[in-house]
Amino acid sequence: MASLPLTTATTTTVAYSSSSSTIILSSPLSSWPSFVKPGQCLTTRKRNHRFQVSCKNMHGGDQNPKAGSNNDGETFQGKFDRRNVLLGLGGLYGAANLIYDPSAFAAPVPGPDLTTCHNAIKSTNTGEPVACCPPQVGQEMIPLPYDLPTFTKLRTRRPAHEALVDPDYLKKFRRGIELMKGLPADHPHNFMQQANIHCAYCNGAYYQAGFKDVGLQVHFSWLFFPFHRWYLYFFERILIKLLQEDGSDNDGTFALPFWNWDVPDGMRFPPNMHSGSLYDPLRDSKHISSIIDLGYSGEDVDKPDDQQIQCNLSIMHTQMVNNSSRPLLFLGGRYYAGDTSTPGQGSIESTPHNQVHTWVGARDQPYHEDLGNFYSAGRDPVFYMHHANVDRLWTIRNTNKFMERDWLNALFVFYDEDLKLVSVKVRDCRDTTKLGYFYEEVPRPWEHLKRVRRGKKSNIAATVDPSKLSTFPILLTGSSTFLINRPKKSRTPSEKEEQEEVLVIGPIEFDSGAYVAFEVYVNEEDDVVKSDTCDAEYAGTFASLPHKHDSTKKSRPKISYLRIGLNKILEDLKAEDDDAVLITLKPQSTGKGVCVQDAKIEYMN
Repeated sequence: MASLPLTTATTTTVAYSSSSSTIILSSPLSSWPSFVKPGQCLTTRKRNHRFQVSCKNMHGGDQNPKAGSNNDGETFQGKFDRRNVLLGLGGLYGAANLIYDPSAFAAPVPGPDLTTCHNAIKSTNTGEPVACCPPQVGQEMIPLPYDLPTFTKLRTRRPAHEALVDPDYLKKFRRGIELMKGLPADHPHNFMQQANIHCAYCNGAYYQAGFKDVGLQVHFSWLFFPFHRWYLYFFERILIKLLQEDGSDNDGTFALPFWNWDVPDGMRFPPNMHSGSLYDPLRDSKHISSIIDLGYSGEDVDKPDDQQIQCNLSIMHTQMVNNSSRPLLFLGGRYYAGDTSTPGQGSIESTPHNQVHTWVGARDQPYHEDLGNFYSAGRDPVFYMHHANVDRLWTIRNTNKFMERDWLNALFVFYDEDLKLVSVKVRDCRDTTKLGYFYEEVPRPWEHLKRVRRGKKSNIAATVDPSKLSTFPILLTGSSTFLINRPKKSRTPSEKEEQEEVLVIGPIEFDSGAYVAFEVYVNEEDDVVKSDTCDAEYAGTFASLPHKHDSTKKSRPKISYLRIGLNKILEDLKAEDDDAVLITLKPQSTGKGVCVQDAKIEYMN
């Protein structure tokens, strides 16, 4: 079924086609005109200027290269405006592109313009500024290409629930963070300066190099995984150097731990984080001793621990198996140089990554600091353990055969452990062993999980009560249900192996200054107890942490998309022969103004 394989420690990954083109065969609600209620999201009809067809929105919406494209990053019509800008960039980022070559027409995100870094914004709702630009070392902020060291010995990243009860390891980790926090406040290796990296890249402090007033955002797209891998890589390298200079890592074994929240033994907050340098006072005290809810939406749900664990495993199965069969489903949507909006999160970024952030952030803080907001998340040491687990999941869902140049050549800038300002590319971080580390092999109880249907009826879409259906655009003030036609049904195993049937929900308009979430269910029966994330009807979740999504001075709704793989869930629900599917959206948060503009079905290679 899936072309994108799960890796194991003992098997060789089967290659999949690097093509990620998408065939669009949409069947939105317009196919059911007599069944639907009038649109509820009326204000969006006055915003035609916002939804005018443009390169960025076309790429974000269908993720489908147009005629003349290939999966190796060649240009396609409508993108020459930005690519020509790239060719004209001088100085720091542009010199290498001045020689004509077909590959030079790619438009990877060029990294931040450090010279125009400015205050980030804690929230679009208040506009409260926060200073998080990197300190300057030397006369000029000119990064040089990073020379990746050759590693003769690999370090092992261990699960936190085991590593942090090892006295020797715990002593090292605490000492490393203590040394970071003890550096001068303006030192690039100072713990707060390291935390500010996330603030600058994620809350609107940077413009894209060569694009005036175009913000850089490393969430909501295919940049999410590689940015955070590089971020943790340099954070770990700095810790290692500080420990070695201090004489605390003479055996050369230290590596970051990972919070293994996808297995039952790791579903509580990591141990021994409640004192010393690993402590952060801005955490939700009610959650520290509880089993984590990987579907957390801001409100606690009273479930027995064993049931919560099963729901967590169900969410992991949904996101790592059902919704990760193709590179762009897992990584996130295409995001190009000059794009002013982001095309959509990958499966893990949306859920459970966002929910873990929200679970830990303090509920009594105005912006759910620390972990619950992008600007402050890096201030909690558990952030690096959380993202180490996210990074580990990338090693499991192997994307090394994904070869689009616009992704491979996207660029980020960091200070390395020697205080050199360096630029790095996505292409150089895809293999963790080349970065000097690997993850200890741990169980994956979610991988082959068999989920149970809540309902028992067949062909639900054909029996739906028309009076209960909604039409687009939909303002999510409560649960909304709609039908969507399936252009193809009864597909053969080879057809499903070749193409994933994908539900695309969006454009989604929402307030980026608030926590926003809604769950998606397929063929939920109306006359049974409502489904939840434990059930086979659960298809995925759209979630967003509070942040400033671009560098513009105007406060405006963010626009993004949610993509959900349907191949396996339709098998599980015995709905492969149905003409249509019934989709239910359930808002899970109090974020204002969540408006779903449309939905369609695509077939993704």
